[in-house]
Amino acid sequence: MPDYAHIAGKAAAIRFENLDTDQIIPKQFLRGIDKAGLDQGILYDHRFDGSGNLRTDFVLNRSEYEGTSILIGGANFGCGSSREHAVWGLQQFGVRAVIAPSYKEIFYSNAMNNRLLLVMLPRDVIKPLMNAVDADSNNTVSIDVETMHVKTPLGEHPFELSERHRRMFLEGLDIIGLSLKHRAEIKEFAEKYWCAFPWTKDVARRTRDRLGAT
Repeated sequence: MPDYAHIAGKAAAIRFENLDTDQIIPKQFLRGIDKAGLDQGILYDHRFDGSGNLRTDFVLNRSEYEGTSILIGGANFGCGSSREHAVWGLQQFGVRAVIAPSYKEIFYSNAMNNRLLLVMLPRDVIKPLMNAVDADSNNTVSIDVETMHVKTPLGEHPFELSERHRRMFLEGLDIIGLSLKHRAEIKEFAEKYWCAFPWTKDVARRTRDRLGAT
């Protein structure tokens, strides 16, 4: 099982403010009925030109940034529509964490619930960090959720997480896994509710059975 509490690797600077989810994964890559192949669309219009040719000057297309697992982004990262595909595609592309000054709220929730770690650091830390990873692709960044510190070529920086999100990463849980930690309490509540309102139990199944019988 991957270690979600300690993430370290090569970092690349994505120098865009207000990078929206349509830029992260354009709409033409959302036609499937599953998550397969979403990595092909990640930052497509930045990685490829209008003829579909690779833009050799874009950071993630450069050989020295192959295997990048941490993105250093601008403010309001993930704004725009609420498509969860942006998170899934970034993960398929190999991205395990993003560090930026701020995020769109719904993108933040989608990412954290799927175990794509989003870290917020001040602008005056982000800009020099972008310069550092641009200057040397061998510079690595490590994020420790346990201590809530980011270690960069420029030093260590604290960050904050809600206790719920911190617990999810420490225990390697997505939002479904976290919910299932309360399975006993959920079952107890349901049994009590059905005792008080028995006509609400299995409504869908009983309706389907009744319609099928007629």
